[in-house]
Amino acid sequence: MTEPAPDPTRPLAGVRVIEISSFVAVPLAGMTLAQLGADVLRVDPVGGAADYHRWPLTESGDSIYWAGLNKGKRSLAVDMRAEQGQALVTRLIADAGVFITNVAGRQWHSYDTLRETRPDLIHAEVCGRGDGGTGVDYTVNAAIGFPLVTGPAGLSTPVNHVLPAWDVTCGLYTALSVVTALRHRDATGDGQRISIPLENVALATAGNLSLLTEAMINGTSRQRIGNAVYGTYGQNFTSSDGVSFMVVALTGRHFRDLNTLTGTTESVAALAESLGADFSDEGERFRHRDALSALYAEWFSAHTGAEICAALSATSVLWERYQTFAETAADPRVTDNPLFTELDQPRIGSYLAAGLPVSIDGAYPKAVPAPVLGDDTDTVLTDWLSLDRLQIDELRAAGTVA
Repeated sequence: MTEPAPDPTRPLAGVRVIEISSFVAVPLAGMTLAQLGADVLRVDPVGGAADYHRWPLTESGDSIYWAGLNKGKRSLAVDMRAEQGQALVTRLIADAGVFITNVAGRQWHSYDTLRETRPDLIHAEVCGRGDGGTGVDYTVNAAIGFPLVTGPAGLSTPVNHVLPAWDVTCGLYTALSVVTALRHRDATGDGQRISIPLENVALATAGNLSLLTEAMINGTSRQRIGNAVYGTYGQNFTSSDGVSFMVVALTGRHFRDLNTLTGTTESVAALAESLGADFSDEGERFRHRDALSALYAEWFSAHTGAEICAALSATSVLWERYQTFAETAADPRVTDNPLFTELDQPRIGSYLAAGLPVSIDGAYPKAVPAPVLGDDTDTVLTDWLSLDRLQIDELRAAGTVA
């Protein structure tokens, strides 16, 4: 009998992963692995973990947030404070051979303890800080420097960004680490212990983007520049009817097209001569950004949003109109995008849900509904641990599983 061809959108098919987590980083890692074909079981305490009722909620009180970060997983609710519950989860981890968590400090599911039952275990643990201390995206971010360079020039108070960037980045690093550990195990037979401090993800990113290196080498610290783009030309403008745009000119062609569009070619040349500036250098365009923006703003303020969209679309200039989340949800970039498919999510409703934002051989792995808490209890205990109905009923009667 001919074996069916493997699905290229599910390269991790056959891999089992146990996840004990809350909030963003590890749930995102588990969902990413699930979208790549892994069979991911999220194990929660009975009643749900700390993120099970996190906002936003539906009118009936169900977490849209939780459903969004747990698509495509299985769910098992276990009393992990009890020895019987811990033993059950330990068996599941030993069976799967891959464990991801951000619930640190539990000796019973530490690497050293679990390795005794599964020597080739892949154990990935996310913690807050490099010294093992606690931390979340918003506290880690405060200590790195980004809130002090975010916001309008001259502001003296910190500005937190809304995007939990370090959680998201950490989740993707975690998924990548698991994939590389699987390759290592396939090649050597050995598991790996992986530790990913959220703080280190933020520090590495700040270093890689030169923000820390700038301070080390030049002895200077980045300053607030509002919505400008550091080191090149970029600025926001507003139309005559109140529509806001972000405009970026990275290259010489972009810059020339912006000047032509706004009718400022001669004015910009005169400005360059008066300043002794060479605007073919993007650093010079950044240095004199305020003077350039004052020239361009007159054209933007004299045209409607629709006129600006049409005019910019005919140029090489990089631009986009500012939109709300509600506007984006109704935009063709969502409604006509193969990344999004209709999803009937239990307890939440039907909506367009994103799958994995990676096209594999021309296809996007589709979104799969998130489970209801404890939805897969019987299936997992039967198929993964070979428990019979009597044993499962006894666990349920004892309150070990929900």
